[in-house]
Order: sequence, then C-alpha cells, then structure tokens
Amino acid sequence: MSSSLTGAFGGGFRRAADAEDTSSNGSAWRIRLAALWWVGLVAGSLWLALAGLTLVLPENGDFPYSATFGHGAGLIGAVLLLASLLLPVLGRVGARLRHWGPWIVALAFAFTVWELATAKLEWLPMPFFPPPQAILEVFAEDWPKLGGSIVNSLILLSGGYLIGATVGFVLGVAVGWSRAAGYWVHPVLRFVGPLPATAWLPLAFFVFPSSWSASTFLVALATGFPVTVLTWSGIAAANKSYYDVARTLGASRSFLIRKVAIPAALPHVFVGLFMGLGASFAVLVVAEMLGVKSGLGWYLQWAQGWAAYANMYAALIAMALMCSTLITLLFRLRDRVLSWQKGLVQW
Repeated sequence: MSSSLTGAFGGGFRRAADAEDTSSNGSAWRIRLAALWWVGLVAGSLWLALAGLTLVLPENGDFPYSATFGHGAGLIGAVLLLASLLLPVLGRVGARLRHWGPWIVALAFAFTVWELATAKLEWLPMPFFPPPQAILEVFAEDWPKLGGSIVNSLILLSGGYLIGATVGFVLGVAVGWSRAAGYWVHPVLRFVGPLPATAWLPLAFFVFPSSWSASTFLVALATGFPVTVLTWSGIAAANKSYYDVARTLGASRSFLIRKVAIPAALPHVFVGLFMGLGASFAVLVVAEMLGVKSGLGWYLQWAQGWAAYANMYAALIAMALMCSTLITLLFRLRDRVLSWQKGLVQW
C-alpha cells in the first residue's frame, strides 16, 4: 500500500512539475512575443514588399536608378526586421524607432502607392508625376547644380536674415525704451510693415546695383518687421517692478536696458525671429525666381522651364529640409538662451 501511495504521489508531483514547466515555457514565449516590436515587423515587411515590386514588376519608362531604389528599400526592410527582434537592447535608438514606427509604416505605404501609380501602372502621367527613383536620379546626378543652388540660397538668406534681425532688434529696443524713438519710428512701421516684402521687388531691383543686393534687402525687410514689433512688445511688457528694484540698487540706464529690459523681452524676440525666418524664406524664393542667377528659387524656375519635374520636386524636398533644419537650429539656440523655457515649445 505504501508503494502505491508513493507511486500515486510521485505521479502527481511529476504531473505538477510538468504542468509548471509547461506554464513557465508558455510564460517565456509570451514574454518573448511581447518583447517583439510588431510595428517594426510590419514596417520591415512593407519595405521589403516595396523592394520586391520595384525590382520585379515591369516599368513604363526608363529609370536607371530603379535597382538602386529597390535595393535601398530592401536594406531598410532588413534593418527594420532585425531591429524588431533586438529593440530592447538598442537603448535610445530603439526608443526613437518605436516612437517613429507608425510614420515608417506610413512612408513605406506611401512609397508603394507612389511607385505603383507612376512607374508600374502609370496611373499618373509623366513627366508631371515622376516616380521616386527619378527624383533619386536627380539627387545622384544633378547634385553639383542643386547643391550649389542650396549653398547660394543659404548665403543669401543668412546675410539678409542677420541684417534684418539685427536692425529689427535694435529698432525694437529703441522704440520700446525711448518715447522719442517711438515717435519717429512707429509711423514708419505702421506704413511700411504691413506691406509684403515682395511688393517692393520692382523698386528694389531698380534702386540697388545688383539683383543680389536687392534680394538681400528684401530678405532683411521681411525679417526686420516682425523682429522689431515683437522686441518692442517684449520691452513694453516687462514687469515694472524689475526696473524699480534695479533702480533702488543704483542701476544705470544702460544697465536697465542690457540686464533688465532685453532679458525680459527675449521670449518675444525669439517669436519674432521665428516669424522673420518664415517670411524671409518665402521672399528669398520669389526674389531668386525673378532676379538672382543661382539659388533654389532659380533652380525651380529653370526646372519648370525645361519641364524637368523630377528636378523641381527634388528642389522642393531640398527647400523643405533646409527650412526645417534652420528652424531646428533656431529652436536649439532658443533652448540654450532661454533655458528656463526649454521644452515649453516643441519642434
């Protein structure tokens, strides 16, 4: 009887141990499945599908960079599939991939639809709607001309923007601090400021000796008005108790301007700088289209004249990246100067 009891209990223990092992294995598999980055698996699969249809399906046209585009899409898909398995050990890179995962999926889907609608099925007519590999060809083969246009636009924009921001800041401080300066400057601002800078194009190209100097003036004009108004507003909105405390401690007039008024106005100043950057970029493109012989605006005009729509779309992409990068750099500067407001406004 004791042997039978031992066998019964032993069998029960073995079954319990087997059930526990099965439960632990199931838990381990659930943990592994939960650790997978499922969005990354979907994204990698879509990018690999894009590579397959690009390389396998016949094309309605001659696109030399189709193989390059297909292999690039396949490489992105393979990297995403690998990242979906290793995401927990990728640290900060993994966190950023997880954050942008839905966008990566959306981009793969958008490129797939774009490829099918243009190069494969020709739902959209050429040359008005080139496929992605045609734009890749522009970046690869016409980069000297496009890159030179980007550099020239940056030089022109930076010169006009710095002049306009400097003059606007000085005028804004003067108007906000001095009633005499406000008496003379305010009417001019009310008369000139609301006019779009592009309205001054004919006069600027007539008065200035070169199209480059005229375009610089127009960019500076577009930048200077918002910087002036916002700096003036910041100086006027500064807490009056700051001035009272500083005067009680014996602060001079120059000290009040440099150490009290200007720091208090800096949040408004940066708003004006952001507004000025957007306005100056718009004026830059128009000025380059009409007068300057090199730049992104000129490149757009040239591409449109030759019906090179792939070049035109490549220039638009370069413009978007350029403007976004400049705004990002300005935000970094703002976060450094206004460290107490870091993260308050995101870009």
